[in-house]
Parts: sequence; structure tokens; C-alpha cells
Amino acid sequence: MKSKFKADLSKEKQLIPLLDSYYQKHLKQYCFERISNLKKQLQGIDLILKDKNSGKPFFVDEKAQMDYVNESLPTFAFELMYLKNTVQKQGWLFDASKKTQFYALITSIYSDEDDVFTSCNITFVNREKLIQHLDGVGLSQKGLEQIISKKQNKHGKLTLEQLNPKSEGYLFFSTKNKAEKPVNLILKLDFLIKIGVAKKLV
Repeated sequence: MKSKFKADLSKEKQLIPLLDSYYQKHLKQYCFERISNLKKQLQGIDLILKDKNSGKPFFVDEKAQMDYVNESLPTFAFELMYLKNTVQKQGWLFDASKKTQFYALITSIYSDEDDVFTSCNITFVNREKLIQHLDGVGLSQKGLEQIISKKQNKHGKLTLEQLNPKSEGYLFFSTKNKAEKPVNLILKLDFLIKIGVAKKLV
């Protein structure tokens, strides 16, 4: 099981022109700056959007479903935990070292030929509002970590009493098929929009 991290990064770079064209078209009230500084990227900042009127900056982390090119999934995986050199690490959703304010979830990525991307959907998620909503329904960071710690060797889907697995979400443990053994909170994009923590850009 090798890590696909580097392969995904090069593919994500090829997505950038398409993403930037969408931002220019649909976010006219913002200037945007793409971040190449690795330190800032590690803090969860791929993009800074600046409001043209107030000058207020927003830090955006782009998350692309590169494993599912030419497929349209109704869900997105929010990383809660993963392994690095056999040590369990904090996933990006609750990671306090991340300065991310918004996630740009990039889904339904379509490609006509290898690595030439023609269209995708972008859904913006307000990170703080999402975490507050989860906390409000009883899925705080601590609560989720307790659930995960009891299911260390589980692989596959785990339904949560706080979420309808068909219309809202569930936990997913990838202990057998991925090197990093991530534990993800899988949430429906429509559900995120419905509860007011997300907006679809395209």
C-alpha cells in the first residue's frame, strides 16, 4: 500500500486553471491569491479570497476528489484521523494548527483525456459553522475521537445515531485499503447546504 499523496498533488496542480476560471467567473466580488508557500499550505491555506469592498481575507483549503475523476459522488470525506509512521494523527477537520476558514470541495471532476480537466463542481463549506453544527448534534471532536478509539480495527462504514446515514452522513474507516488508514466523516453535500454551512459555487 503506497501513499498516493504525491500522485494526487500533481493531478491537483493540473486542476488549477479550471478552478481559477470558475473563481474569476463566479466570485467577482473577491480578488484571489493562490498560495505556493509550503508553510502556509501546511496550515490549510491554498487560496486567499479578499473581499474587494472590505479587503477582508478568507483562507480557503481546496479539497479535490481526485480518486473519483469522471464520477459524481453526492458525498465528501472529512478527515478525522490518519496514521503517519504508525502514529495516529489529527485529521484536517479538527486540526487546531490549520488556519482554514473555508473548504472548497471539488467534486464531479470530469476529464476528456488524461489530466485534462473540463468541468467540476465546487462547494464552499464554512469550517467553523460545520464544526459548531456537529458539536450541536453531539458530534464534538472529543465525542468522535471516543467513538473512533472504541473501533480501532474496524474497516468500512459505521452509522452514527446523530446522523441519518442515507441523507446526512456516517463514519468510514479505511484500515485495510489505504496506507494512512484514515478515519473519515462522510457527509452528503446536499445536507451541508441544507443546514446552512455550505454553498454551491458551480
